[in-house]
Amino acid sequence: MSTTHEVTNQVPPIDGYDVAADPALLESVRQQGAGWVEPELHELGERAGGEEAREWGRLVNANPPILKTHDRFGNRIDEVEFHPHWHDLMTVAVQHGLHAAPWRSDRPGEHVARAAKFLVWGQVEAGHSCPISMTYAAIPALRANQRLAEQYEVLLAARSYDFGLRVPTEKRGLIAGMSMTEKQGGSDVRANTTAATPNADGTYTLVGHKWFTSAPMSDLFLTLAQAPGGLSCFLLPRVLPDGTRNPIRLQRLKDKLGNKSNASAEIEYDNAVGWQLGEEGQGVRTIIAMVNNTRLDCVLGSAAGMRAGLVHAVHHTCHRRAFGALLVDQPLMTNVLADLAVESEAATVVAMRLAGATDRAARGDRQEEMFRRLGLAVSKYWVCKRAPAHAAEALECFGGNGYVEESGMPRLYREAPLSSIWEGSGNVAALDSLRAMAKQPESVEAFFAEVDLAAGVDARLDSAIAHLHKELSDLEDLEYRTRRIVERMALVLQGSLLVRTGNPAVADAFCASRLADDWGVAFGTLPSRLDTAAIIDRARLR
Repeated sequence: MSTTHEVTNQVPPIDGYDVAADPALLESVRQQGAGWVEPELHELGERAGGEEAREWGRLVNANPPILKTHDRFGNRIDEVEFHPHWHDLMTVAVQHGLHAAPWRSDRPGEHVARAAKFLVWGQVEAGHSCPISMTYAAIPALRANQRLAEQYEVLLAARSYDFGLRVPTEKRGLIAGMSMTEKQGGSDVRANTTAATPNADGTYTLVGHKWFTSAPMSDLFLTLAQAPGGLSCFLLPRVLPDGTRNPIRLQRLKDKLGNKSNASAEIEYDNAVGWQLGEEGQGVRTIIAMVNNTRLDCVLGSAAGMRAGLVHAVHHTCHRRAFGALLVDQPLMTNVLADLAVESEAATVVAMRLAGATDRAARGDRQEEMFRRLGLAVSKYWVCKRAPAHAAEALECFGGNGYVEESGMPRLYREAPLSSIWEGSGNVAALDSLRAMAKQPESVEAFFAEVDLAAGVDARLDSAIAHLHKELSDLEDLEYRTRRIVERMALVLQGSLLVRTGNPAVADAFCASRLADDWGVAFGTLPSRLDTAAIIDRARLR
């Protein structure tokens, strides 16, 4: 072969590593009381880092789902055809309990364990995480109707992935979806026009058009519609108890920026049959239990994307040489990588702390429930907002190689904005934080009780907390300043967690940059005299 075709200075494949070998994640799992899951977490991590799973992720995105509205005879079927490896990804997720399994266990730490596995397996492929997340989030809302919960909860939590449209009670396991927004309202779900008419048998007939429906091949859907008593929540199966198809018409699949493997549909309820969850007129209150749990997964998904981007960037720079030295050893790249690592670890630590609060709140801890209410709102805003910038900078560490699809970085980049939009875009999440503080002042007390656990440990954190109190006491132009306030709250929370439980080098860099304002606008602007080598070392593959 001609020497012009001799390949040098290229980076070896990243396949064959343990995705769960993440110090920040493992430390958080232990701190939040789920250390018992580590053997399974490493088993899943090794599978996630293997060549087979990574190829599954590539193929399901290269071959997106196809809508089949009719069969060859002209009969309406409203089905979506997926690449076979979509079902492989779903099977692994369900077998490891990433869906609703924690709701059926009393063991402390179950929700933490599930969150850790979600973060690890989500680094393989993000699209299939959507129906997994929907199923996890559905059960608290489903419990608003005891009879329906008794009928479906065990099947939703079962560790069997049983794809196909059949009577739900005849399947080994179920997947749930959600259908809320309409074209005229978007995030303003109270503007929904879908009508729900009560029937003599206790069911409702729904007529309307939904603009976004997550995972349309799910077995059950939670949806909002206008009943005689106001906006209400309903459960609709794709297949009715008598075996007939519920008339939920799939009009088209959305052509999205990212999340290509997952089918997101525009649907029409053509006299579809549903069962009421909760009371009439209380639809938002009922479904918010589902929304809050999917918001947790937005934070986890963003943290997963950041960790994946960081690991790939560090791996690349540890093997690629330029200007006579490895990229990782060059001072400016060191600054960039350390900054990306600090952001990633902060996201992971706060995501897992919120998972711990979810676990304890599910067992009746009111203080943790109130902390979670506000902590989740501010973290959903900030962590998800940071993900696109993080993905862009991680991609840039590859130079032109990162812009090529084969690197995997473009898919990560396209995926990054989704979590910030899903379940309420930036303004919605920020305003929800204000709403929580106004309607549930005890959530503010719980939030500051949490961050004050680090009082006196780091003067930069103490100063940031004092400044935050001052910001919150000023009510002038409060809504206008909401993003500024919520951002500060999220940073203070992350700083408190890192100072108390994180790696000292990471905590020092976080406080110096994010809290003491010794930081530029772009990544790679950390101040001098930080232990960047120790920070980057935590992201190296072993």
